Amino acid sequence: MSKVHVIGAGLAGLSAAVALASAGRDVVLYEAADRAGGRCRSYEDPKLGRRIDNGNHLLLSANSATLDYLSSIGSRSSLIEPAQARFPFLDLASGDRWELRPGGGPLPLWLCNPKRRVPGTRLGDYLGAWRLAAARPGATITDCLKADGPLWQRFWEPLVVAALNTPPEEASAALLWHLLKETFLQGESACRPMIARDCLAASFVDPALDFLERHGVPFQPNRRARSFEYAEGRVQAINFGDGTVALAPEDHAVLAVPPLAAAQLRPELKVPAESSPIVNAHFLVARASSKCRDMNSDLPILGLVGGTSQWLFLRGSVASITVSAARSLASESSEAIASLLWREVAAALDLADAPVPAHRIIKEKRATFAQTPAALSRRPSPRTTWPNLFMAGDWTDTGLPATIESAVRSGRAAAACLLTGEV
Repeated sequence: MSKVHVIGAGLAGLSAAVALASAGRDVVLYEAADRAGGRCRSYEDPKLGRRIDNGNHLLLSANSATLDYLSSIGSRSSLIEPAQARFPFLDLASGDRWELRPGGGPLPLWLCNPKRRVPGTRLGDYLGAWRLAAARPGATITDCLKADGPLWQRFWEPLVVAALNTPPEEASAALLWHLLKETFLQGESACRPMIARDCLAASFVDPALDFLERHGVPFQPNRRARSFEYAEGRVQAINFGDGTVALAPEDHAVLAVPPLAAAQLRPELKVPAESSPIVNAHFLVARASSKCRDMNSDLPILGLVGGTSQWLFLRGSVASITVSAARSLASESSEAIASLLWREVAAALDLADAPVPAHRIIKEKRATFAQTPAALSRRPSPRTTWPNLFMAGDWTDTGLPATIESAVRSGRAAAACLLTGEV
C-alpha cells in the first residue's frame, strides 16, 4: 500500500494526518520537537504547578473545519461554548464594561439595538465596514476604516490586532473582510466564542494522537526533516539527519511546517518573510478572589481595550492574558512585562493593589506571519510543482488569518488534493 509521510505535527499536520487516516491511507507522522502541537501546545509549568498553554486561542462557531476535526478525534465536547454569542469587554482606561451581543440572521439588523452594539457608537458608524469589501488588493485596514472614535477604539482595532496579529496600519483589509464574511456578517450562530475547557493539548492534540494511534499511524518526535531528494520529477527521499526515508513511486509527502522551515526544505518556495510576535502571561490567582461579574463559568473570557493586552482567560486559578502584535513588548524583560500586565489583570479581576503573584511569561516571537497585503501574495497553495508533495500550514493560502481554523483547514485541503485531486 502507498504511504503518506506527514512532516510536522502542529495542527496543520495533525489535521492532514487525521483526514488521511480516516480515508484509510497508510500514514507516518514526523515532528522536529519532542511533542506534537506546534504553537498549540500545553505543558506542566513547575513554577505555577499547573498545566498551561503557550498562548490563548479563541474559536468561533463559524470555524467549521476545526469543529469537524474535533468531532473526528472525539473531543468536540471539550470546548466551553455559551448558549448565545456574547463578548464581554472592559475598557481599562475608563473602567467601562459592556457586552457585544450579535443577533441572528445574516443581515446585521442587531446593530439597530444600542444595547447590542459597542457603547458610544451609532448605527451609521458601522457602514464603513463595506469599504473593506471594495478594498484594492494592496489596501491596509487604516486605508479603509477611520482610525478614531469609539468604534475604532473598542471594536475595530482590538479585532484587527487579535485576529490578524498585525498593526492595523500594516494589516491586510482583504483578509479582515474574508474573516468578517464568515463570522459576524453571518449572524449570532456563526460567532459564538469557544475555548478549550482544560487546555489546548487536551482538546486539539492528545485526542488526535490517540485517534492516529488507533488507526495505526506511528508518531515519530525528535525527527527534523533536513532536505528532500528529487528525481524523475518527484520527491524521492526525505533526509532526517539521522537517516533517509525513501519514498516508493506511489508514496506522497505533506509538508506542514512553519514558513522559514519550509523555505529551507524548498529553497525555490516563496514564503511570507516577516513574522509577528505574541506575548502571553499566566498568573496564579485564587479563584475566590475574582469578583469579575463578566467572567462566568460558561464564558471565562474578557476582552480588554484601553491598555496593552487584548484578551483575558480564566481557568481555575490561572489568569492568562494575551498581547498580540507585540513587537515592542516582546523586547522587554519578563519581569517588566509581568509588572505591566499584572496591573491589567488586577483591574479586570478587581484585585486592587495585590502584588504580582507567581507567573510565567511566554514570548512567541514567530507566532504568525505578519499578515500584510504583500505577504498574502506569498502564501502557497496546497499543490506544489512536485506531484507527490503537498503543503499545509496556517500561513498557506487558506484565505483566512493565521489561526487554528486556518491551520486545520490547510491540513484538510492538502489531504483533499492528495486523495481526490481537488481542494
